[in-house]
Amino acid sequence: MPDLLLELRSEEIPARMQRKAAGDLKKMLTDGLVEAGLTYEAAREYWTPRRLTLDIRGLTARSKDIHEDRKGPSTKAPEAAIQGFLRSAGLNSISEAHVHSDPKKGDFYVAHISKPGRSAEEIIAELVPAIVKSFPWPKSMRWGPASAKPGSLRWVRPLQSIVCTFGPETEEPVVVDFEVDGIRSGNVTYGHRFHAPDAIKVRRFEDYAAKLETAKVVIDAERRKEMISADARNLAFANGLDLVEDEGLLEEVSGLVEWPVVLMGTFEDAFLQIPAEVIRLTIRANQKCFVTRPQGSEDALSNHFILTSNIEAKDGGKEIAHGNGKVVRARLSDALYFWNTDQGDLPDLDTLKRSAEAFGLDLNKPLDQRMARLDHLGVTFHAKLGTQGQRVQRIRGLAREIAPLVGAEPKLADRAAVLAKADLQTEVVGEFPELQGAMGRKYALLQGESPSVAAAIEEHYKPQGPSDRVPADPVSVSVALADKLDTLVGFWTIDEKPTGSKDPYALRRAALGIVRIILSARGRLPLQTLFDAALRQLEEASVQRKLAAFEASQAAIDSGDVDGEQDVDNALAAYEAELRKETIDRAAPLKADLIAFFHDRLKVYLRELGARHDLIDAVITPEADDLLTITRRVEALGKFLDTEDGKNLLAGTKRAANILAAEEKKGTAVAAAVDPALFREEAEKALFASVNQAVSEAGQAIRNEDFSAAMRALSVLREPVDSFFEKVLVNDEDVAVRANRLALLARIRAATDQVADFSKIAG
Repeated sequence: MPDLLLELRSEEIPARMQRKAAGDLKKMLTDGLVEAGLTYEAAREYWTPRRLTLDIRGLTARSKDIHEDRKGPSTKAPEAAIQGFLRSAGLNSISEAHVHSDPKKGDFYVAHISKPGRSAEEIIAELVPAIVKSFPWPKSMRWGPASAKPGSLRWVRPLQSIVCTFGPETEEPVVVDFEVDGIRSGNVTYGHRFHAPDAIKVRRFEDYAAKLETAKVVIDAERRKEMISADARNLAFANGLDLVEDEGLLEEVSGLVEWPVVLMGTFEDAFLQIPAEVIRLTIRANQKCFVTRPQGSEDALSNHFILTSNIEAKDGGKEIAHGNGKVVRARLSDALYFWNTDQGDLPDLDTLKRSAEAFGLDLNKPLDQRMARLDHLGVTFHAKLGTQGQRVQRIRGLAREIAPLVGAEPKLADRAAVLAKADLQTEVVGEFPELQGAMGRKYALLQGESPSVAAAIEEHYKPQGPSDRVPADPVSVSVALADKLDTLVGFWTIDEKPTGSKDPYALRRAALGIVRIILSARGRLPLQTLFDAALRQLEEASVQRKLAAFEASQAAIDSGDVDGEQDVDNALAAYEAELRKETIDRAAPLKADLIAFFHDRLKVYLRELGARHDLIDAVITPEADDLLTITRRVEALGKFLDTEDGKNLLAGTKRAANILAAEEKKGTAVAAAVDPALFREEAEKALFASVNQAVSEAGQAIRNEDFSAAMRALSVLREPVDSFFEKVLVNDEDVAVRANRLALLARIRAATDQVADFSKIAG
């Protein structure tokens, strides 16, 4: 079976685009080949900064001949229908169609279509140019004189050559001949830009990869990553250091070089006074280099960094390392300046006194100064939700309310909430936004804040994803919940909810974060309570803003006119009452919608943990707002249904529910209560006694929040339910007996409904 080799060589492709581009090329070409009637055994994509390569093995040499009978309209059909059939079948006239007869439907046209197969070379020569011209680069460019023409070739960087060979392993492959905007396919590529710039003639993938390796090009990106990683670790170890691993940087660096050469650079020890995170980000962002630390150290960094060069220099890389060191030192000098500046006084302190008073800030402390400036500048959080300063006031009040619920000291929660966003005004966070929170913690500790306050400043953003850790300190929990609740409830009040796949404010992530925090805290945090607290803060802020606007609109009244002043006071009171009533009227449907939104997030989270979706649906009710209780019920129900008692009770309960539902639908009378005097069978008496026992014991267990005990209480129903259906006819001829037995079935349903809606459980 023939193999196909395709290489598209260009100027340097941005590292972030390479992996996806290679995958797109593979998918587009293999899908096109299959659609054209070809099959293949295997396909693999490769990429370097200057080329995308495909190796397709076992490709069929020719597509199969196609013979198809396409049924058309009746011979009596309108002309328009017949013409449509001719176009779809590729016929020139109706004389080329055949007439078939059907005893019931009469005569109709049939087109006998025969399409001869095509050679793979012909198909490839047609596919590749089309793929190149329609390739989905995030950004692309035109170049050269031809770029002025409409529809000219666009590529991420100027395309320089195309290799396309095809043939079996036992024969000399052929060049699949085609042209893309003046670039003709061939069997010639080029090696490393500096080490081996001469032309290289290739046949198939094996000699292509081998010859490129000789020409200082490692075609396999994963192998380049392994080389860089291993060499960096070894070089660090040889110097008594450990490499600080960074998978994202490793992926990027492997896309910057075709022939990786790992070197070590240094910078002055004086820069180590900068926090390790800042050093690492500075070196990573500006020079794409790895940092190192002394062996055995967890936090401290060394003054050595690892860089990856694309050439083997004659001097062993000394000049390259020296040049990188100069740039690193310049960038670290900036970072040191930012770090020191953030610990000093702001030049505009006199303008910040009003904000400092509003938040109870100490302007002798650098972080307090930054929070005062954040409020003073009036930085907008959202046009309908006010400024960052107003948001911090809401989070502050909310954190104080949540603190007792999670065992936190309200004063510490208040202080942490006030300072949580302050580092947004620091120089370091301005340069590296990804350090918000982390820098706030460092600055808080430097100015003597409580460790819990400092931790909360960093952790209130967490968790930011499914793999991110959940805050554990009670102060961190209270501020993290307050921050996320203010966001969610705030955007719900202005009707900015996620729609479909769109979630510009990451509200799903915020809700999932709250779910994880609540479940990790293992405490009682009803959503209704949290929503009410958040709504109170939003209501107060909204009312105050609208009242201020209303007061301003009444300023035209003469301040010396007593009647006018009284009118203003009355109008303000009425307006405030109206605003608060409006908020209350909107609160109930808003909270119901939010609870449904949280239920969806909880379902996603529990399913990821392995819980069955039907068990979650069976436990959740529209008004259920205690996420921990829901989770415990699902766990207990799952364990119970894994037992024989659970499986049999489920079957019996479903049977009872089905009979009851069918009779209720028919309008059959069901007694309001079970009357033991109407029992005729011992099985009825036994079931009634067991149901009463189960209702009592399960109810008490649920009140004690012992859901495993509630399941055990229900398990006593298994045998009497089985015996009842075996020995008792529910639909007795006696109307009173039948109604009483149906009431007994309703009693079974009520007993199990205390725990879950068994009708929603599969099985």
